[in-house]
Amino acid sequence: MKRRDFLSAAAAATLARGATDFAPKAKRVIYLFQSGAPSQLETFDYKPALEKMRGVELPDSVRQGQRLTGMTATQTSFPLVPSQFKFQRRGQSGAWVSDLMPHIAKVADRLCFIKSLHTEAINHDPAVTFFQTGFQLAGRPSIGSWISYGLGSENQDLPAFVVMISQGTGNIADQPLYDRLWGSGFLPTKYQGVKFRSQGDPVLFLKNPEGVTAATRRSYLDDLAKLNTFKLNEAGDPEIATRMAQYEMAFRMQTSVPELTDLSKEPEHVFARYGPESRTPGSYAANCLLARRLAERGVRFIQLFHRGWDQHNHLPAQIVNQCRDVDQPTAGLIEDLAERGLLEDTLVVWGGEFGRTVYCQGKMTADDYGRDHHPRCFTVFMAGGGVKPGFSFGETDDFSYNIVKDPVHVHDLHATILHQLGVDHTKLTFKFQGRHFRLTDVHGNVVRSVLA
Repeated sequence: MKRRDFLSAAAAATLARGATDFAPKAKRVIYLFQSGAPSQLETFDYKPALEKMRGVELPDSVRQGQRLTGMTATQTSFPLVPSQFKFQRRGQSGAWVSDLMPHIAKVADRLCFIKSLHTEAINHDPAVTFFQTGFQLAGRPSIGSWISYGLGSENQDLPAFVVMISQGTGNIADQPLYDRLWGSGFLPTKYQGVKFRSQGDPVLFLKNPEGVTAATRRSYLDDLAKLNTFKLNEAGDPEIATRMAQYEMAFRMQTSVPELTDLSKEPEHVFARYGPESRTPGSYAANCLLARRLAERGVRFIQLFHRGWDQHNHLPAQIVNQCRDVDQPTAGLIEDLAERGLLEDTLVVWGGEFGRTVYCQGKMTADDYGRDHHPRCFTVFMAGGGVKPGFSFGETDDFSYNIVKDPVHVHDLHATILHQLGVDHTKLTFKFQGRHFRLTDVHGNVVRSVLA
């Protein structure tokens, strides 16, 4: 069998859904996932009434019997604690942004804040898993895998779904992350995320072993593909075709990835825009710069995980560092995309797995406090990709404890992201064990109020 024939067989056996349901507003997504759960009270959900209620017990009428984590369930007191940090209205939109985020404040008129997001999960692992897969238990495909499966790739020399991880300077002992969070679940493994590393080769085994030339590698893969094609025709297992396609992608990545990750030709003003850490491999700033380069090259779904947001105690000291990690690089990425004409068709999403409590966890002093997990209301923001710029949606009560207007569920956010990519979330399905599964399960509504 000729090489083009067995590659066609491989492609057919792992065919992506490969089409939109309607005209898309975005071609790609950059998801800046803030792992550990940023406090909305210190960042974007300003609650001035709390200033006069410091130390007052959280009213039962506000708590409404909502569940607590094991970390505060045994507390006998739930004193309210206002943020130590100042807020100001920003830009023409007047969005409230904390002084902790001065660079994000400058791009507030490009941002669409959703202040009424909520989830059922109250602990990190199920909550992060839920955000990534639409289900609290491990095993389902990740959002990037669904999008890769649904739309395919714009660049045949790079994966459709790329993941990068950075460690924040807030809580350096933050919750771990697992490769299954960007896994393909029951979808063919062709659609799983490819994790770029910060040390050594960006991707494992990118270089040929000593003594193996590119021509030798090419010949080896051709012969191996013939054997795999024989087995594919005999067994009909789509994972064989996936393996063949991945071998071919890996071969092409030996050229495309070194060029992608070589930042030597980036001008000095670009590094200045993303901040001083942008020259440090593996930092959030460097990953934001790489995200822009991946977007330029047509990678469909780019996800950055930044750890360090789990401030159960010593929040004032930790969150200053954590916000410093992400503030300038996030704003720099948005400005860079806009300047290059990419923001219009790139949807940027920023947020964590849940929010933080208005009451103090542990001991509260004049200059120190902590906050526990709070799934009932928190803030994310989006930019570009056809969402309304300079817009805030949803409202919480005076305690940032309950939603009082326009609730948005995780499934709704997923449905909205897919909609901007031209995908009807109810139609992006995959049959597994007799059932047609989808990212939003049997839920989800597009949040049309945030669409431009």
